[in-house]
Amino acid sequence: AGSRLGPHVVVEADAVVGERCLLHAAAQVRERCVLGDEVILHGGAVVGSDGFGYHPGRAGLVKIPQIGTVELGARVEVGANTCIDRATTGVTRVGEGTKLDNQVQIAHNVTVGRHCAISAQSGISGSCRLGDGVTLGGQVGMADHLALGDGVKVAAKSGITRDVPAGQSIFGYPAV
Repeated sequence: AGSRLGPHVVVEADAVVGERCLLHAAAQVRERCVLGDEVILHGGAVVGSDGFGYHPGRAGLVKIPQIGTVELGARVEVGANTCIDRATTGVTRVGEGTKLDNQVQIAHNVTVGRHCAISAQSGISGSCRLGDGVTLGGQVGMADHLALGDGVKVAAKSGITRDVPAGQSIFGYPAV
């Protein structure tokens, strides 16, 4: 009820769009993904694209089926050309009130907490966990399987290679 879909928006089979959502031109919500109420997807945003999962085989890299989903909490805003990958299995989650800038990459099986702010061109690798209230400056890169505690703040252009406890502010490459 009350949701608006712009031109060329795609909502695939069994996807759920909450109430009062706004999906701008060319946004995509892939199969079985769920948007909470009042979610905004800007132009070209993709929710539920396949994760980057491959296994070496005789003839090269073999694609691992990505059969999970994505769930966005209420009042999440997703910037233009941002991609949120479906989980390999299970769910990739973005918590209530979180804001993702343009050209952000959220990989498969990531959990982003509530009320986080992730700036342009940042990339979160697979299976990372971000607590509530995390802030990432522009062009932050995060290695896979890491955890950032509640309230962590990361300066722009930082490279995160280790877990970071709650309340820390870090910067640099590697981030310290």
